[in-house]
Amino acid sequence: MAYQYKGLNIEKIGVIGSGQIGPDIALHFSKVFHKHGVPVVVVDISEEALAGGEKKLHKKIDRGMKSGAFSPEMGDAMKSNTTFTSDYDQLKGSSFIVEAATEDKDLKGRIFTQIRKLCPDTILASNSSHLEPELIFEPLADKSKTLVIHYFFPAERNVALEIIPGAESDPQMIDDLLGLYESIGKVPIKVGSRYGYAVDPIFEGIFQAAALCVEEGMGSTKEVDAAAARALGLTVGPFTAMNLTGGNPITFHGLDMSHDRLNKWYKSPKLLADAMETGDRWEVPARGEKVELPEDQETKLKNAMRGAYLGLVGQIIDSGITNVADLEMELELGLDLTPPFRMMNHLGLAETLKLVEAYAAAHPDFPVAACIRKQAAAGKDWQIDFVIRKDVGDVAVVTIRRPKVLNALNADVFAQLKRHFQDIADDSAIKAAVLTGFGTKAFVSGADVGFIASMDTPEAGISDSQRSQASGNFIENLKKPVIAAYNGLAFGGGNEMGMCCTARICRTGLKVAVGQPEVNLGIIPGAGGTQRLPRLIGIRKASEMLRTGRPITGAQAVEYGLMLEEVEPTKLLDRAVELARAAAAGDLGGKRVDPSPVKVPAQLEDVKLGHLSTAIDAILCRTILEGCAMPLSEGLAHESAMFGECCKTEDMQIGVKNFVEKGPRSRAEFVHK
Repeated sequence: MAYQYKGLNIEKIGVIGSGQIGPDIALHFSKVFHKHGVPVVVVDISEEALAGGEKKLHKKIDRGMKSGAFSPEMGDAMKSNTTFTSDYDQLKGSSFIVEAATEDKDLKGRIFTQIRKLCPDTILASNSSHLEPELIFEPLADKSKTLVIHYFFPAERNVALEIIPGAESDPQMIDDLLGLYESIGKVPIKVGSRYGYAVDPIFEGIFQAAALCVEEGMGSTKEVDAAAARALGLTVGPFTAMNLTGGNPITFHGLDMSHDRLNKWYKSPKLLADAMETGDRWEVPARGEKVELPEDQETKLKNAMRGAYLGLVGQIIDSGITNVADLEMELELGLDLTPPFRMMNHLGLAETLKLVEAYAAAHPDFPVAACIRKQAAAGKDWQIDFVIRKDVGDVAVVTIRRPKVLNALNADVFAQLKRHFQDIADDSAIKAAVLTGFGTKAFVSGADVGFIASMDTPEAGISDSQRSQASGNFIENLKKPVIAAYNGLAFGGGNEMGMCCTARICRTGLKVAVGQPEVNLGIIPGAGGTQRLPRLIGIRKASEMLRTGRPITGAQAVEYGLMLEEVEPTKLLDRAVELARAAAAGDLGGKRVDPSPVKVPAQLEDVKLGHLSTAIDAILCRTILEGCAMPLSEGLAHESAMFGECCKTEDMQIGVKNFVEKGPRSRAEFVHK
């Protein structure tokens, strides 16, 4: 068996190194590929390391089985799918090998020289956190099938990933690997070749800034750790992170190398050198411990850490190895801290520059990024792209990319969708478009929580409903066909956006594919769902979905006529592009929404509402029956007016508050008023 993704045919995967990260990389591969019959082989020259790596992998799988994350059958299959061996010959026949040995250029070079003899056609990747691919693969004559892949701790769970091509890496292979990793649940970004890449200079720089705060007498390691976590939105502070990852040695080396390779500010602090000598763990807050500081101390630490963090981020953008949107996403996901460009926009660019300049004044070797100076001088917020366009010949592929919130919609996404589709309308080289979401979990999970919570008056509800409808209306009225490719679930506004497209397809196997769950929040759909869904699948089926909030499977969506077809996940986008071209040629039998009035019954059939609000249901029934009897444009206006009516109810306040405070799985206690 094998796993096919575009030009990649994955039949066996090798992992070299059974130390700290190798077993975790192998665990992720085995979790994904065991069901495709793709074996994972972990090789190490140390029998002790192999035994420890296998024990570590089995322990994590056992923990997953105990928590219910893995069924017993799945856990056993993952274990049996992963082989730990000192026999390098077992790597023969591997399609893809990831080396995860010690961060040593010469060692890595020797390993890859040996492997290339065993596996002449295999894609070879080094899991490095610092070294450029040109250095690692220097001994190899043909470097076209080589690259660096930087995993983040813990590798089996952290979705962030940097992919670093070398100067001679095959561009098509790199594009295929970016897609492959996305298809197996990671969030990869492509980064230019430079020492440390994009994320580690920031991660290690944050630690250095925290250590300098201690050395400069601003607080103890425990105090600085807590204050830094609060200042940067970190789940754990920089000293705690070092304890968890065992990162002292590699950070010690990385900072000193960065001093020579990046800029003179980077330098392993004495505090770290002393810790390396003693082997002691950092003193940090205990789990759940709150470390309160005097206001002036907290402010000094906050300003220092933010000045360093935002300055480091600006330096990466100045280097040109990545872009604002990719770096913003990767730092949020990989390091779990407040996204930097949103932080700068929130603080204001003038205040951001002030913080960075103050930090540089206290640390003269710290460069002030030109991009921050330029942005502050322009007085403009950073543009953070959550909607990405990539053209495939004459078809534009538009992707909503907010993986942290399952591609949820907010005002920025709506505005960026409108902008992209306006550009598509004006681009004579583009004949059609595809709309999809990033990753494998969601096309769009619905509207952002904050976006919903802001609708606190009837006027705000009407306005937000109209704004939500505007992007979809623009897509619907585009004079070029648009195919929606549901790469995962589509809830609420996501499905409402998809229904504005010429036709919809979804990936196979979606047990939860489409839903309009608004009634669980004490609201009705406001982006066209009450009007388009009945026109697409009929009043009876649509009203049941809308009134109960229950989702349907992908197969049901095809049966209902909402979807054109189901497609294998790895072929979804290719099929969507093919259908878009067919639609442009007039050869697609897709089902557009008919804007004509619909013949409606005197009343809707009874459904079991359970805990749901009868007050909201009454508004919803009116919206469906009255709106569908009108032309679509009038029905949409009616939906917005009725959304405003929801904002007058107690149940909307109860439902939204419950959702914000307790999450989507908690049932609101409606009072039916």
